[in-house]
Amino acid sequence: MTIYIDPPTWPGHGRLWSHLVSDVSYDELHTFAARLGVPRRAFERDHYDIPAQRYAEVVAAGAVEVSSREVVRLLHGAGLRRRKGRYRSPDAPSS
Repeated sequence: MTIYIDPPTWPGHGRLWSHLVSDVSYDELHTFAARLGVPRRAFERDHYDIPAQRYAEVVAAGAVEVSSREVVRLLHGAGLRRRKGRYRSPDAPSS
């Protein structure tokens, strides 16, 4: 199992964020995140948003540090990339 994380450089809600991804499956990613107590609501389309203050903890738990560009490449290579506007969450209400 390999999980990847990019540097916390993405601003939002007064913080910096990292993206946590898998290059194998969403199940692998959800299992890793759950083990760390990352709430499922932090999952967005194809990654978990991780606040900068948890970065070192996630790396210590086994996530491999990669660039943001590498995160996108890994997701595309695994067929796991879900772009904005083209994905409807299974939890979203039907219209």
